[in-house]
Amino acid sequence: MSIKKFIPNFVTLLNLFCGSIAVVFAVHNNFVEAALFVFLGVFFYFFDGLLARKLNVQSELGVQLDSLADMVTSGLVPGIVMFKLISISVDAPDSMRVDDWSSTTDFYGLRLVPLALTGFCITLASAYRLAKFNIDEDQQTYFKGLPTPANTLLIMSLPLIMEFQNNAIFNTLILNQWFLIALTLVSCYLLNSNIKLFALKFKNFSFKDNPFRYTLIILSLLLMIGFHFIAIPLIIILYIVLSLLKNLKTK
Repeated sequence: MSIKKFIPNFVTLLNLFCGSIAVVFAVHNNFVEAALFVFLGVFFYFFDGLLARKLNVQSELGVQLDSLADMVTSGLVPGIVMFKLISISVDAPDSMRVDDWSSTTDFYGLRLVPLALTGFCITLASAYRLAKFNIDEDQQTYFKGLPTPANTLLIMSLPLIMEFQNNAIFNTLILNQWFLIALTLVSCYLLNSNIKLFALKFKNFSFKDNPFRYTLIILSLLLMIGFHFIAIPLIIILYIVLSLLKNLKTK
């Protein structure tokens, strides 16, 4: 059996490995480090599929392994991060310094904030979406609902905005428990909605055939340059809006 058949699966396992490390960091409130390994995991998530297509070694095993790895990196990790953020927001004073929440805290016993368990709805919704995706044969050229990696980037952007941009207005919003719960519910809806979102796979590089893809890429780069990590939620919104416009154009 050719070794090239194992290469995409090895890359998928790297995604799972990165997700596992991100879990450890997220549990200890080290959100920046967790985000770094999530970004690496998402990179491997896209890279394994590309390798499988280029090497022409797509397999059912690879499909299932991909979802299992994605469940950790883009399902469990954002759930833990949201759980932690809601827990922090419950006790957050009006003017909270970044280092008060981003450093590891020593506990003499397990302290559980019941309201924060809402954050794990993201994990449940991600699992449901991945299971649906595996049995849906229609999602070849588009996604039905927000892909789990995109949703994970949305959630992971919250602590990064606080850490690196440290704006009082954004900090207050992000540390508002009701904002976080509302975002959790919106996240769960988007993951399992019937909204058709275009895939970023290029059949060719003609602008005429890919106007929405190129528009998303160009505007995303401009947003990242101008707004840094705040651009991530804006890019997700832009992606949804452009997909809706594309759907209207198709109809």
